[in-house]
Amino acid sequence: MTRVFHRQLHADYPVAVEGDGCYILDSTGKRYLDASGGAAVSCLGHSDPAVIEAITAQVRKLPFAHTGFFTNEPMEALAEALTDAAPGPLDHVYFVSGGSEAVEAALKMARQYFLEIGQPSRSRLIARRQSYHGNTLGALAAGGNQWRRAQFEPMLIEVSHVAPCYEYRDRRADETAEQYGARLAAELEAEILRLGPETVAAFIAEPVVGATAGALPPVPGYFRRIREVCDKYGVLLILDEVMCGMGRTGSLFAYEQEGIVPDLVTVAKGLGAGYQPIGAVLVHDRLYDAFRDGTGFFQHGHTYMGHATACAAALAVQHRLSEPGMMAEVQAKGAAVMDALRDRLGDHPHVGDIRGRGLFLGLELVADRVSRQPFDPAKRLHARLKKAALARGLMIYPMGGTIDGRTGDHALLAPPFILSEAQVGELVDKLAASLTDVFAEVAP
Repeated sequence: MTRVFHRQLHADYPVAVEGDGCYILDSTGKRYLDASGGAAVSCLGHSDPAVIEAITAQVRKLPFAHTGFFTNEPMEALAEALTDAAPGPLDHVYFVSGGSEAVEAALKMARQYFLEIGQPSRSRLIARRQSYHGNTLGALAAGGNQWRRAQFEPMLIEVSHVAPCYEYRDRRADETAEQYGARLAAELEAEILRLGPETVAAFIAEPVVGATAGALPPVPGYFRRIREVCDKYGVLLILDEVMCGMGRTGSLFAYEQEGIVPDLVTVAKGLGAGYQPIGAVLVHDRLYDAFRDGTGFFQHGHTYMGHATACAAALAVQHRLSEPGMMAEVQAKGAAVMDALRDRLGDHPHVGDIRGRGLFLGLELVADRVSRQPFDPAKRLHARLKKAALARGLMIYPMGGTIDGRTGDHALLAPPFILSEAQVGELVDKLAASLTDVFAEVAP
C-alpha cells in the first residue's frame, strides 16, 4: 500500500532504483532504455560522474541560502555561462525550480515590463493551439493542450490562441512552406488587431512543439515573420524552450536556428538534466533595463529560486553541453535516429509522419496513411503504446489529442545525448516491436 499520491492512482509503477547511462533499472533488475529522457529531461543520462561530483561538493560547502538574503557562487557562475552562450542581448537570468515556474515568471515579467514603461493597458496574451507551457494556472491558460485545460477552464485567465505551425496537417496543397508560414503570421497579426495592439503584452510559442503535438518543427521563415509582426505592434516574443532547448534540437538554444532573438526565453528540463530541479528565464537587456531604471524589482519570487545545489548541478551540465563537438554530436545522432526510423517505419501503414530536429523526434500514428485519418480516441492508442514499450524495456513519451486536443496520437522521442550507435538500433527495434504489439490489438 503506497502512501504516495501518484499521477495515476490505479497504476502499478515499477520502482526505479538505479541509473546507468541511458538506462534506468527497477527493483527487479529490469533495464529500461530511456528513449524519451523521461520527459525530454535527462540529456546526459542517469549517471554522469562530473555532475554528481559537482552536486556532492556543493552540498558539502553550502546546500542552500535564501536569495532574499544572499546571492551564491554557483548561481552567479551559471548566469554567466547561460548569458555568454545565448545569442543576442539576453544578458540576465531569473532562476526558478522548473518549467512551469519559468513560464509563470515570464508571463508576469511581460506584464510588469509594460507597467514599468508606462503602457498599463497591455495585459493580453496570445499563444497557439496544440501547445504546452506548463501545469500551473497561468502556464496552463497560455497553453493550448485541451485535455490538460478542460477541467480547470473556469479558473484560467483569458488567452487568445492562434493556429500552430503544423505542416503535416495544415499546409494546403496549393501553398509553399514559406507561404504557409506567412499565412500563420498574418493570422497572428489579425488577432493582435482584433484585440487592439495597445492591449497585447506578449505572444508565447515553443520553437519546436513538444509534448502536445510531438516534435513539430516550424517551417522555414515562420519565426522571422512572427518576430516582425511582434516588433510592428510592440508585442513581446516569449519563446518557451523548456522542452526543446538546452541542446535538444542540436543547438544550445533552439531559437538560434531561426535567426531571431526573443525578448524572453524559458528553459528547464535539460538545464539541470534531471540531476536537480531547476528552470530559468533569460531576459533581454531592454526589459532588464526597464526594471532597473523603474521600480528596481520584479514583484515575484519563490523560496527555492537560485538554489545553490541546483545551480551547481546545472553549471556542471552546462560545462558538459559546451564541450567541443557536443552539439554536432547531437545533430549527428539525431540524424542517425531519424534515418533508422525512416528506414524501419517510413512505409509503415500506421506511421503517418516522422519529424523533429536533433534528438527531439516524433512519430504521428494514423489509422490510414493515405487519408491521414487518426485512430478512434476511445482506443487510447498512446496509452497502449506506452505500456507495450515499457514491457519491452523502452521508455517513450506517447500522447493523445495530437490534432485538436481530442483526436490523434503520437510518440515523442528525446533520448540522452550520450546515446550509442548500438542503442540507436535497440531503440528502433524495441519501438517497432511495441508498435507491432499495439496494432495487433487496435488496427482496423
